[in-house]
Amino acid sequence: MWIGWVEFDVLLGDVYSLKEKRSVIRPLIADLSRRTEAAAAEVGSHDLHRRTAIGLSVVGAEIAHVRGVLDRAERMLAEEHPEVTLLATRRGLHSSED
Repeated sequence: MWIGWVEFDVLLGDVYSLKEKRSVIRPLIADLSRRTEAAAAEVGSHDLHRRTAIGLSVVGAEIAHVRGVLDRAERMLAEEHPEVTLLATRRGLHSSED
């Protein structure tokens, strides 16, 4: 079994309140989760209105599948969501035998 995770450091566009932040982040997380079939959540920078950290995790039998899901999520965030800017990405891959 392989477990993969990715954490995205994201800068939001014209967002001036936490309420506006939620209106951008909720659909973004829902889209990532739906299209990658992975678990996604806001995992950091909760009190900042223009920054956020989004985490995504996936479990699979093959490492190629797990890497593919993580790659697809990163491409989606970077290329298909102009309302955000991807600043940094951190990844991890672990085997159940580690």
